[in-house]
Amino acid sequence: QVQLVESGGGLVQAGGSLRLSCAAYGSFLNINVMGWYRQAPGKQRELVATVTGSGSTNYADSVKGRFTVSRDNALNVVGLQMNTLTPEDTAVYYCHAQTYNYRHYWGQGTQVTVSS
Repeated sequence: QVQLVESGGGLVQAGGSLRLSCAAYGSFLNINVMGWYRQAPGKQRELVATVTGSGSTNYADSVKGRFTVSRDNALNVVGLQMNTLTPEDTAVYYCHAQTYNYRHYWGQGTQVTVSS
């Protein structure tokens, strides 16, 4: 079992920056991919960015060049640095982890609100 605990988020003006962090806890951690998804009101949950244990990253086109995902394998922590935020980035952001045996875990979600 894996528990994901998120921190960060909040309210920021357009053009500003925020950083999210997520720590994974569990008795047997076998995590392959960690990353972030988001869900805006009335929309489906979508991928934001992911990073594998070897450091390979994947970004949604809408955040490329503005967001940076990072990972500390030793601490099982994943971060998301978000720069040049726009109101369209407003959403609940969820931490996600996928183990090597394809089990999926989600954090509780953290609100990011960008005012215009």
